[in-house]
Order: sequence, then C-alpha cells, then structure tokens
Amino acid sequence: MARGRLRIYLGAAPGVGKTYAMLEEGQRLRASGADVVAGFVEPHGRRPTAEMAEGLETIPRHTMIHRGASFTEMDRDAVLARRPQVALVDELAHTNVPGSRNAKRWQDVEELLDVGTDVVTTLNVQHLESLGDVVRQITGVQQRETLPDEVARRADQIELVDLPPELLRRRMLHGEIYPADRVEAALTHYFRVGNLTALRELALLWLADRVEEGLQRYRVEHGITAPWETRERIMVALTGGPEGETLIRRAARVTARTPGSQLLALHVIPGDGLVHADPAALAAQRALVESLGGSYHQTTGDDLPETLLQFAEAENVTQIVLGASRRGRLSTFLYGSVGRRTIQRSGPIDVLVVTHEEAAGSSSPLRLPHPARATGPRRFWGAMLLAAIVLPALTLLLVVLRGHVDLALVLVLYLLTVVVIALVGGLLPALFAALAAGLLADYYFTLPLHSLGVEHTSDIAALLVFVVTAVVVGSASGTAARRTYEAVRARSEARALSRLATSLMHGQDLPALLEQVREDFGLDAVSLLQEDTEHPADPRWSLVAAAGENPPERPYDADVETPVDSPAADGLTLAARGRTLSGDDQLLLGACAAQLVMAYAHGRLAAVAAETGLRAEAEHTRSSLLLAASRDLRAPLHAAEEALRRLPSPPAAADGRSSVQRDDSRLLDTARSSVRRATQLVTDLDDLSRLRAESLDLYLRPVDLDEVLTAVLDTLGPGSDRIRCTLPEHLPDAIADAAVLTRVLAALTAEALRHTPPEEPAHLTAEVRTGRLVIRVGDGTGAGSGSAASMTDASPPTDTVILRLARDLAEAMGGTLDSVASGPRFAMALTLPAAVPYTERPPS
Repeated sequence: MARGRLRIYLGAAPGVGKTYAMLEEGQRLRASGADVVAGFVEPHGRRPTAEMAEGLETIPRHTMIHRGASFTEMDRDAVLARRPQVALVDELAHTNVPGSRNAKRWQDVEELLDVGTDVVTTLNVQHLESLGDVVRQITGVQQRETLPDEVARRADQIELVDLPPELLRRRMLHGEIYPADRVEAALTHYFRVGNLTALRELALLWLADRVEEGLQRYRVEHGITAPWETRERIMVALTGGPEGETLIRRAARVTARTPGSQLLALHVIPGDGLVHADPAALAAQRALVESLGGSYHQTTGDDLPETLLQFAEAENVTQIVLGASRRGRLSTFLYGSVGRRTIQRSGPIDVLVVTHEEAAGSSSPLRLPHPARATGPRRFWGAMLLAAIVLPALTLLLVVLRGHVDLALVLVLYLLTVVVIALVGGLLPALFAALAAGLLADYYFTLPLHSLGVEHTSDIAALLVFVVTAVVVGSASGTAARRTYEAVRARSEARALSRLATSLMHGQDLPALLEQVREDFGLDAVSLLQEDTEHPADPRWSLVAAAGENPPERPYDADVETPVDSPAADGLTLAARGRTLSGDDQLLLGACAAQLVMAYAHGRLAAVAAETGLRAEAEHTRSSLLLAASRDLRAPLHAAEEALRRLPSPPAAADGRSSVQRDDSRLLDTARSSVRRATQLVTDLDDLSRLRAESLDLYLRPVDLDEVLTAVLDTLGPGSDRIRCTLPEHLPDAIADAAVLTRVLAALTAEALRHTPPEEPAHLTAEVRTGRLVIRVGDGTGAGSGSAASMTDASPPTDTVILRLARDLAEAMGGTLDSVASGPRFAMALTLPAAVPYTERPPS
C-alpha cells in the first residue's frame, strides 16, 4: 500500500491564516471530487475560519477526562475507520491528553499516512525542536509543544503562510486573533514588531534550507555536477598553516556581503600521510569557522586541486578562497602552484587568491624606504668612488692577462663595469666611467700601446661604439634605477596608508594606530596633541594619545610637527620625536595624521552614540515602569471609584443640610472627582507608554468633523453647553483616526473649560489653511482671534500628561498641536491633513 502524502502549511506566528489556508485547500480538493474529511480543526473562535469549514465532513472529536477535567482530541480511530482520501488535521505539534495512545498528534498523523491517507496539516515555526532556544531568546517564551524537525522534513510539500508584522498586529488589534482582554498583553509582548520580524525570518530561512535539500536531491538523482548559483556558497581551503585565520575572516567578510550565502571550510588530508597539519591549529581554525556561522569539513585526496574541486561541485560551491602560496619561486617553478592549477580547472567556480603575511615574498613588518634618491649626493659619490676603485683594478688584471684576452672581451668587461656604476649612481657617474674606460682601453689595449693614438681604423670604430654604448646603457640604467626607487617608494606609501586604513576599519584604538605610524617611519615616539582654543594668547596642549618612549607633549618639543587641516581636526597636531624626515615623508605623515584624526572623530562619535544608547535604554526603562505602574494602579482606582459610587450621599434636612453634612457632601464629591481624574490620568499614562512603544495602531481615513464634535459633546456631558462651536460650511473631512481624534478634542475642550471662567464660554473653531484643517480650542480671546501668525512651537500653557498625550496622538496622525500666543488663557491649535472635497477632486 502506498504511503499517503503530507502537506504542511507553515506559519511564523499564530493568526497568519494557516488553518484558513488548510480549510481552503480542503474545499478545493472536495470541489475537484476528492474524498475529504476534517479530522481535527481548531478555529479559535474566528468566524471566517469557521465559515470556511462549512460543507466539509467533520469527524466528531473524542472526549477524554484528565484530573477531573474534560478535554477533546482528534478521534484517530474514527478517522482510520473512515479511510478518507484526504484528512485535514490542525496543529501538528499538539500534545495529546495523557492517556492517549500516542503522546503527540504528529504520531497520529503518521498512522494516517501509513494507511495511505493524504494529510493536510498546520505548523508554527516556533514549534520546531531545533529552533526552540532561538525562539525563547527572541520572544522570552519557552515552547512546551515541539515537533522533531525530521517529521517536518519528510513532508512532501511545505507551504509558507506569510503576513507582514504590521498587518498581523492590525488583525490582532481588530480582535481577529485573540479576545479583547488578551490583545493588549499580546501586542506588548509576543506580538511586538521585532519578535514577528525575527520569527518571519526564521521561517523563511528554515524553509529555504528545505528547498535546498530538495534541490540537492534533484541534482544527485539527475547526475548534475555543475554548480547552480541559486545561492552563494563560499568555500575556504585550509592547510592548518598560520595563514588560516586570515583566510577564514576574509571568506566570512565575503559571505557577509551576500545575504543568504553560506560559508564552508575544507581541510584536505593527503592520502600518503606524509604531510600532517598541526591539530591544535586546525582545532582553533575550526572553532573560528563555527563561531562565524560556517561549517567545517575534512576529506582525503592526493591531488589537492582536484579534491577541492570535487568537494566544491558536490556542495554546489560558487566561490573558492585560497591563500597565496608559501613556496618560493624555485619550488613553484618545479612543482607548480595549487592556486594556479585550481584556477585552470575551476570552470564556472570563481577562485579568490588572498595574500597574507606568510606568503612567499611578503615583507613584514612594513618599513618605508629611507635611502637618499637615486641621483642624490650619497649615491653619486659612492658611484664615483666605485669607478675610481674598480676601473684601475680591472685594468691591472687585464694587463696581466693581456696575452689571453682580445680587445672585444676587454670592451665587454669595461661595459659591464659602466652598467654597474650606472645602477649605483645614475647618469653622470656612468658618463665618467664610460669616458675613463674608453681612454684606458685605448692606452693599454690598442696599438700603439701606452699611447692615446690608434693604429687601426677598426679599433677607432670599436672604441667609439663602446663609448656610445656605454653612455646609452648607463643613461638607461640610471633612469631605470631612479624609476625603480620611485615605484618602490610609491608602493611603500600606498601599503602604509592601506595598513592604517585597514586598522582603522577594524576598530583599533588610537595608541595602536600611532604605534603603527611610529614603526612605519622609524620614529622614537609619536603623539597626537590637541590645542585648547579657549586660550589663544597662552596656548595649552593636551595629550590625546601617544606611542613610544617619552612622547612629546607639546609641538615645539618634537622633531617633526604635522598640523592637520581638516574640519574634524579641532586643533589636533601630530608630533614626533626621532630622525629628521624628508619632504616626501612629511607629506605622507600628514596623510597618516588625517586618518588618525578620522579615527579620533569616530571614537568620539562612538562614545556619544553609546551615551545616547544608555539614555534611550533609560527612557525605555522609564516607560516600562510607567506602563507597569499604570496597570498596577488601575484595579485599585476602579475599586475606589466603585466604592465611592456606592456610598450614600448625606441626607437633606427639611430646613436644609447642616454645615457638617455640607462638608461631608463636598468632601465626597471631591474624592469622587479626584479618583475619576486619577483613573483618567492612569489611562492616559498607559496610552502614552503604548504610543511611545509604537504599539498603538491607528486607522487613518477621512473623518467628518461634525460627527466627531457630536461625540465630543456627548463625552463632556453637562459641561458641553458652555462650548461654542463655529464651523464654516463645506468644511472638508480631516484625515485622522475617528476614535483618537474624538479623544484629543475631548481632552482639549475639557482643559479649555477648566481654564475658562464660569461666566465665559469656551470656543471651538475650524478653518482650512493651505490644504490643512486647523481646529482651535480655547476661551473667546485665545481661540477666536488667534491667527496663523500667532501660532508658535512653544509648550502648551499647562504641561500636563493629558496635553502631552494629545500632542503625541496628533503627531501620530500626521498633524501638530501647538499653543497660540494669546495671553494667559488656554488656547491650542490642532492642525490635521484635510481630505480633498468631492467637488475639487480631479476627474478620473
């Protein structure tokens, strides 16, 4: 009998619509003629889910008693006896009631699959066993019901049911997921935006891995060896040498730049067993790979490039990271380079060869070249001294061997000497050596001997050609030496700046950077000084950072001073003690000083950011405490309000109440008013904390201001007869949340009545200015005569929690709440976006 097929609807959190999608699939299959039954469906009181289940044959649940309580579970035996073609079973990770035949529902599903029944089920990603610790770290909730990952991996189909966190929170706020009494706690805890985003990413990554497993199976079944670049896989080859950590970190940076990529490390063990890596080094490198989120592998092979490429093809690797060869040139010439052979055979796989300090030919530590220029005095006189010594010595040797050498060999040896002198001293010493060598050759080796005369014409030609050749070769050699020096100098400068920039990127501190500069320039001590600009007449210097022994503490105590001309310098100067630097070295030192200033500025910004983070954390803690305090105070205040409401009022005597009764009545009214005000204050604090935590969702739409004002007047009760509303005709709707706008206007009008004398009315007016609706609330002077010019950004006349909440709510709706400069009385202006009236809308 063929085993049934398992289809899982995977969700990141409750409420995304997994059960609805399962029932929708069941209805589609039933419509296509399949035999479908609902083995277990849990709608959680959600009406759309219950309606989707209508029309499906439902197997009645099995009732069980546990510890005196009644529970219902899926009647597995009834479903097995029914033998449907497709069974719908909700909540795959559910734990059955103790006493059931199977401890988990997925075990019941396995029995259905074994008899050939296809099962469509649901699962939340937080119930996967491998993700339990991660989910607990993110949400702070320990999942008690878990499912082995292998059960989900065996599914024939897994479909992700996804919702953006904002939409899921909106569904939660509208009561579509949990009852109203659980909404607030869910929004501020498990259903926070960060939690939902992280769970969503976990679901996507887990499902991506399952898709990757299916792709690997397909490639194996069809014999596909060429890599498919569906995702980046970077493999780093490790030999166990000291360069391993450099290669791993470089490969990790390449992996980090590509979202969704994977890092693999491979060590190849030679088949002959003649070469063995250091086990401790390999263990350390393996730990580093795993700490960076990669996986470590080992394999055996004689041909290293072939073994690397075979593993890369098997794992669908797209990039290979190799280290530069540590072999010398002769060894590379004789045995070849692993990197070159790998590149030649890699085909579509990219190969990145990374240099490191252990590579052959690398120079460490880096030192800038400090000899004089190729045409400088020292090299010039050195070359002249060399000519004065070598030419006479060579002449003496050739005179002794005169019977065994001819003129051609003599001229070649003199030419070689001229080239050497040119390489040392440049053009002028080469010209001197060429002329001197020509005269010596004429005097000692051409007939007549010991005379500057020349007997044979061919000897004259030979001497002339020699002199010209010596001059040309010497000139070229001198120029080449000078260009070589300049190239070496430029390369050294570039490497020095590159090393400093790399250290800066890696976050090294200023003393370490200064130590690097000191080593590069061969100085005794280097210090970064800052001038106190508050005392220009008497400059004072402070030591920011230093390296070396006895660093200079003032610029005029240093041998080298390099002020930094940069907006971020802020009076900084780099001072050094040691040898005197050349002009080029001072220019390079100035460039290094600019980078050091950047490091200093970055450190200050990091310190400010850390301080800002501490303040933000303190603000978050304060908000959390306020939220907790408001919740703790809500129940006692409600109890006090209810107790005061039930207290009987003092009875009225026939001739009026006594003074004691009047005092008791007044005290009772004051207590009731104070408790109501405290209750409202706690509610406002709660809403203010939720608003600051971005957990208060708003539904912005066009709102009729007349309807809102009607609700506001009803909220105010008897005091509403003192409000004078003045609204123009054809007033456009405001873009706002109706309930929030009602609350803001109610708070403003209540404050206006509180600040308005009993004999005067409070005013509420509205008008449209530059496409925005302006609502003014206050007494007759403040609200009625305030103009646009009188609106300021000053704080409200009374800085209360109510007004702060009203201002935050207005800003959340895209508006503003400002005070109006109108004297001592209360006057506020609420500005909101205005909807375009119907008559002004452009034709569609």
